[in-house]
Amino acid sequence: MPDAHDFNARTIAEFRANLGRVGGSFEGAPLLLLHTVGARSGAARISPMMYLPDSGRYLVFASKAGSDRNPDWYHNLLARPDARIEVGDETLDVRAAELHGPQRDAYYAQQAALYPGFAAYQRKTSRIIPVIALTPPH
Repeated sequence: MPDAHDFNARTIAEFRANLGRVGGSFEGAPLLLLHTVGARSGAARISPMMYLPDSGRYLVFASKAGSDRNPDWYHNLLARPDARIEVGDETLDVRAAELHGPQRDAYYAQQAALYPGFAAYQRKTSRIIPVIALTPPH
């Protein structure tokens, strides 16, 4: 998908040029860059995404805009949960862990209340959109 690749490349460049702030569809939203390693390819990947801050953790949502398939970065984190993120002008090592049950539901509801697009994404798909906690070592 060249369009998604171009969009991500532009978003990543803008993020880095403006210390984590970008315009367009991400204007004013908390954004991070997630660095993963391809589960099958072994290639380095960078994915811009919104996050919900939570007591030193960064919660991300595998919505893929309501697609019936999880995003590639989700599968990459399942295969290799040690990852890196860029937040503002910081780069942090993190460990990914999927949240389940009532905990997942509460955080997804919180994100959907702040950003109604996430409620629309969940309505578009029959899968439960995963919530992943990215935790830096303490």
